[in-house]
Amino acid sequence: MIKYAVRRTLQAIPVLIGISIVIYSILLIAPGGPEARFAQNPRITAAQIAAFRHRWGLDQPVPVQYCKWLGACGDKPFLINALPGGSIVLAGYRIELPGGDNGVLHGDFGFSSVDGRPVAAVIGDRLPPTLILAGTAWLIWVLLAFISGVYAAVRRYSLFDSALTVFNYVGFSFPTFWLGIMLITVFAGTLKILPAGGMWTVRTIPPFGTPEYWAFFGAHPLMTLGDLGIHLILPVFTLVVVNIAYDSRFVRSSMIDALNQDYIRTARAKGVPERDVIFRHALRNALLPVLTNLGLEIPFLFTGAFVTETIFSWPGMGFQFIQSTANYDYPVLMGLLSVTALVTVFANLAADLAYAVVDPRVRYD
Repeated sequence: MIKYAVRRTLQAIPVLIGISIVIYSILLIAPGGPEARFAQNPRITAAQIAAFRHRWGLDQPVPVQYCKWLGACGDKPFLINALPGGSIVLAGYRIELPGGDNGVLHGDFGFSSVDGRPVAAVIGDRLPPTLILAGTAWLIWVLLAFISGVYAAVRRYSLFDSALTVFNYVGFSFPTFWLGIMLITVFAGTLKILPAGGMWTVRTIPPFGTPEYWAFFGAHPLMTLGDLGIHLILPVFTLVVVNIAYDSRFVRSSMIDALNQDYIRTARAKGVPERDVIFRHALRNALLPVLTNLGLEIPFLFTGAFVTETIFSWPGMGFQFIQSTANYDYPVLMGLLSVTALVTVFANLAADLAYAVVDPRVRYD
């Protein structure tokens, strides 16, 4: 297994390079380019835009730009440090350019073109809220999907199975944005029992992640956790309803396929207890295709739910992605997409390695 993991890791390198080229190419041909947000200001001049492009290395050939952004050549990476340190001011916008010879390969994704903060710091601030929201929703929907999917497969055509099928079709057809808006309208607008959005109550609790927040948390832990839990209810429910409808069907289908195999009939004929037949024989084999699906969902824990975080103003990675897109903050977008690609590739590797743990028949030579 170790050799297989090393081989797959080495195979991931050209994949990640190819993904980085695609990411760079897409953002390169995006309308306006990195200087678009400055061009929208009527007070900015062509000379200032030209100075910005030169400062950030945007006037160089595309292959050179990509190479320097990657940090594989030169000492002035594109969108990271076109010049060693300093700052520029464009029509009231101050863009900081800290010094250093870094690049994506060195773990430096550059600096935000909005406020000059390191992209890594921006991602670091947004990651905890996403892990809280996405992690909570993921654990709930995976647990419920497994329990309901397995039970529906064992009790095929029962009342529970029929009800789950109806729920799956209805829940899977709900657009995330529509369900979120309806929940806000009912529980926040009409009933006024839950907050419409955000991660904390602004009037009583400091902003999440700040020193004041942690000081307040130390003094009032139950109040802080309770407030966080109340703000989690609507976005978590939105994610759970939509995703459990898909995963429970997937688990049910895999479980039914496993229960129809010859080794299940043989185990029952030999007098193996039904519980062992279901959990030791059928479920372990049914997990193989399910693991692939779960591996694809792991990046969701790091990238966040774009629509849900935006609707509920949840300050996570998905909300940051939408904000960066609106502000033409290309360095942050490129950093978010690069991290997403990295997590996705290695999540699939983890899912492949988990096959051998679930099914001893799987061998890696």
